[in-house]
Amino acid sequence: MQWHGRSVRKETGGRLTHARGKRKAEIGNASADSHIGEDRRRIMRTMGGNHKVRVLRAQYANVSDPKTGVTKKVGMETVEQNTANPNFVRRNLLTKGAIIKTEIGRARIVSRPGQDGVINAVLVE
Repeated sequence: MQWHGRSVRKETGGRLTHARGKRKAEIGNASADSHIGEDRRRIMRTMGGNHKVRVLRAQYANVSDPKTGVTKKVGMETVEQNTANPNFVRRNLLTKGAIIKTEIGRARIVSRPGQDGVINAVLVE
């Protein structure tokens, strides 16, 4: 869990003194850490009683070809590049912007697997 309340420091670098402590509503959830594997999803309750579907593991991605406009469900092999964090490549973590190796070529993930519950990608090559 992560606390998403105000910072301890001011913009100038001085220290803030809080008038109250932490609140339950300010606590954020742990990251989904979506990676390649047998399909596993989790439904999370969010503010206002709404829901988010989190991809914990996934085997397939919906990959679209921008030249032809055709979208296919394709198996993922590995994560080749991830600008969010270089360590995510070693762990095969799926985030938005990650480049994955699929059966039909390299593709960039355009959806947010930890928020949308699906992995959509666009062919790079």
